[in-house]
Amino acid sequence: MTTYKIAVIAGDGIGPEVIAEGIKVLDEVARLDGGFRFEFTHFPWGCEYYKETGRMMAEDGIEQLKAFDAIFLGAVGAPGVPDHVSLWDLLLKIRKSFDQYINLRPVKLIAGAPTPLKDVAIEDMDMTFVRENTEGEYAGSGSWLFRNQPNEVVIQDGVFSRKGCERVIRYAYELARSQKKSLTSISKANALNYSMVFWDQIFKEVGSEYPDVETRSLLVDAAAMFMVKDPKRFEIVVTSNLFGDILTDLGAAIAGGMGLAAGANLNPERNFPSMFEPIHGSAPDIAGQGKANPLATVWAASQMLDFFGHEAWGKRLIDCIESVLTEGEVLTPDLGGTATTDQVGDRVVAKLKEASL
Repeated sequence: MTTYKIAVIAGDGIGPEVIAEGIKVLDEVARLDGGFRFEFTHFPWGCEYYKETGRMMAEDGIEQLKAFDAIFLGAVGAPGVPDHVSLWDLLLKIRKSFDQYINLRPVKLIAGAPTPLKDVAIEDMDMTFVRENTEGEYAGSGSWLFRNQPNEVVIQDGVFSRKGCERVIRYAYELARSQKKSLTSISKANALNYSMVFWDQIFKEVGSEYPDVETRSLLVDAAAMFMVKDPKRFEIVVTSNLFGDILTDLGAAIAGGMGLAAGANLNPERNFPSMFEPIHGSAPDIAGQGKANPLATVWAASQMLDFFGHEAWGKRLIDCIESVLTEGEVLTPDLGGTATTDQVGDRVVAKLKEASL
């Protein structure tokens, strides 16, 4: 029997609540399959750990995590801890240390999910964003000069390497080819005359190897508009770190809300563990109240199953989410229901059992 070793960083706020449901669902999948199992190891890292130790994770945290097949992350962030500290000292540290250069974010409208868009059919919104995840605008390069003086200056660099751009763009082309879908590149070359001109050039160069893939290129502002006005034009999308971050949150807003938004941080070569997470944040205002929606975490669990080669189970989890939503009887308050976090998790488990009968 295959054992997948999973590092669990439940984190802050609602993180522990939703991660508990994700683990519950993964354990049920493993039980029903019978050919693999999960071994979960919990790490107490996050903002509360920072308040106690002055660190977001243990000093040798990256070394500890190297032993695992994947990381299951809940949420990071809490009042009293600056956002740049909580982000850079845990989430971004893991992404960069483990070369998780692909951020894979589905923007898919499924039956029963609410959307603020009018006259949009389910089949009109089915995008996969391939976001560059380790450099670009989030490389952390820059300077802060003459601090606290009248001539104070800050410089934030965007770092775009040929290797970094080529590999994420090639991944997107391969994904588009394998799924027989179109590929849209999103940049801003009219204004960013170095980084985005370079990005567009590499998109064209790599594209010469994929003549069978239908391609489009859009400026980021136009892309944001078309995601709202005509979402069906997007299938596979590749873009930079910053643009991907912004546009996928827009995608979450139009495809059911942040409670249904999941993301995978992948090291495709599997030299290091990949990381799977709901992307809704720690929501400290509802933490501990049983109101958190765990379906994004279940979706992240589906992505983990896909990554391990269990695509049929990954799809079944999405079907279970859809079934829970269309049934409409066990939903958290963000979706108009009164159910608790664990009740929704239990309902997903029940749907899994029903599908296996």
